[in-house]
Amino acid sequence: MTSTETTLNSPAPVADRRRWFALAIVMTAAFMDLVDVTIVNIAIPSIQRDAGASFSQIQWITAGYALAFAAGLITGGRLGDIHGRKRLFLVGIGGFTMASALCGFAANPEMLVASRILQGGMAALMVPQVLSIVHATFPAHERGKVFGLFGAVVGLGAVSGPLLGALLTEWNLFGLEWRPIFLINLPVGIAGLILGRRFITESKAPRALKLDLVGVALVTLGLLMLLYPLTRGEELGWPLWGYASMIGALVVFAALVAYEKRKARIDGSPLVELSLFKVKSFAAGIAVQTVFGVALGIFFLVWTLYMQIGLGWSPLRAGLTGVPFSIAVSAAAGMSVQLLVPRFGRKVLQTGALTMAAGVLLYIWESERYGMSIASWQMALPLVVMGAGMGFIVAPLTDAVLSDVPREHAGSASGLINTVQQMGNALGLGLVSVVFFGTMGDRLTRAEVSPAFVNAFQHALGWVAAVMAVIFLLMFALPKRPAQHVEGVEDASSDELTKEPELVS
Repeated sequence: MTSTETTLNSPAPVADRRRWFALAIVMTAAFMDLVDVTIVNIAIPSIQRDAGASFSQIQWITAGYALAFAAGLITGGRLGDIHGRKRLFLVGIGGFTMASALCGFAANPEMLVASRILQGGMAALMVPQVLSIVHATFPAHERGKVFGLFGAVVGLGAVSGPLLGALLTEWNLFGLEWRPIFLINLPVGIAGLILGRRFITESKAPRALKLDLVGVALVTLGLLMLLYPLTRGEELGWPLWGYASMIGALVVFAALVAYEKRKARIDGSPLVELSLFKVKSFAAGIAVQTVFGVALGIFFLVWTLYMQIGLGWSPLRAGLTGVPFSIAVSAAAGMSVQLLVPRFGRKVLQTGALTMAAGVLLYIWESERYGMSIASWQMALPLVVMGAGMGFIVAPLTDAVLSDVPREHAGSASGLINTVQQMGNALGLGLVSVVFFGTMGDRLTRAEVSPAFVNAFQHALGWVAAVMAVIFLLMFALPKRPAQHVEGVEDASSDELTKEPELVS
């Protein structure tokens, strides 16, 4: 292959068609990852019953994926910058497909947990390349449309997983119980691997970069020190070493910042591109993304437990109940970037935060009013309100964070965006031990379990509403109006920031 400089503003007709095929492929991969994150929750009771998994193992089936995903995302983004985003995307989707097969054929809970950790690590190679490929392939004036589509895919993927998981679990295909929720990734992943090789154009950073192994070690260590005790704290009785580990994580992150500054001065190839935080829209968006991840991490898990264990609903009924949410998220995300944000700016995101908080409060009120007799149709209104609020946030937020990011750092930026969201998600999962399980008694009789889950759900949603209020306030730091997309970001300290990425034909 030869390396050529290709202008992104006026692609040839063939290239124009190829990039839309490439967009469909990477978005399908993003959808597959998002579905895989949520599809497991709906099948947890089936996995616990069929595989004989303990509560700790069930917790790690979800948290292990999030930990591996969060710990590897920045590294995955940087590897794409160095070795080529197409190459890393193909490695990631191939590994993700293989790990999905291992999950589907897991012989015991231990193998399932290990396979989920591997799956999260492979997703960390695949997912950062999605936004990087979009950022490097499409010209500035088209990115609003593309991010609108991406936001719709994100919303649809995040909330359609439970429905798909419910159907696959209820159908019990070939007597496989819950296993098809993982095996369904095999044909999708194989198709993505084959088509990706043909239609995705290779791109990488225009100057030689090196993998920052010390940075990788510090990021991984800091995340594990923070997230591991949060995930297992309730189960272990919140031991002293857990608090010490979380405090130590802050020290590790401080050391990471100091080292990355030194690394940038020495060879200009740090793992975390700290200069990105000089871009106000990026720094503010990262803060919002983190806290938003906390809210989603809490809500989706307790929502599933509330419906299936608290109310005793089947997986299919629980999945179908989420359909109004799915439709509302997709519709709101699809129109927010194209129609609303250009006219109203950040007010759209702030309206989304307040709307989602209002939906949460309405859900709490209905849950208290109807108690154990609440019906699916009675949940529709709060779910539509919440879904619309979420849709107003997901697509514009992605655009706001990446709009002024120089394309040579697209891999680092998208890796960091996904990392902080997963960090927030994992923090939310850890907080479930406090805001949900922490409100229940240690020894519940069979008759006390359902009411306890319903009360815990209401308590946890109160925390979600409070988090959405914090997000509303943080959004004041975002630009009032969407920045005009430019081909690079000017930085007086570095002419390198304005260079185009290298495209390899």
